[in-house]
Amino acid sequence: MRIIKLISILSLTSLLFLLAACGGGASAPADAPTPSGDVAAGETLFQQSCSSCHGPDAKGLPGLGKDMTTSVFIQGQSDQDLLAFIKTGRSSSDPANTTGVDMPPKGGNPALSDTQLLDIIAFIHSVQK
Repeated sequence: MRIIKLISILSLTSLLFLLAACGGGASAPADAPTPSGDVAAGETLFQQSCSSCHGPDAKGLPGLGKDMTTSVFIQGQSDQDLLAFIKTGRSSSDPANTTGVDMPPKGGNPALSDTQLLDIIAFIHSVQK
């Protein structure tokens, strides 16, 4: 009888150690991805290249650029997806263009590098609500 109790205690102890090692089945939430650009540099570049349509506060201007602070489109895109989108722009003939105004590639500034565009993207993410 003593051996059965000893085996039971050892089995229970082993099970508890196993559960503790596995974390009890709970998982920690994943950390949000860190923006790959520099927010401060992106704000300066945004003011120079994007604010004429999207406004200095990124809330958009009527008939020109969309509000970026609440954009579901932006929220659903990775940095790389946004980079590709900004590099391409959006023609007014694109059915997804709801303003009727062309969004030129790179906001009309062809000199912007990918690094600078990623800085702008970091700024845009920083103003998201």
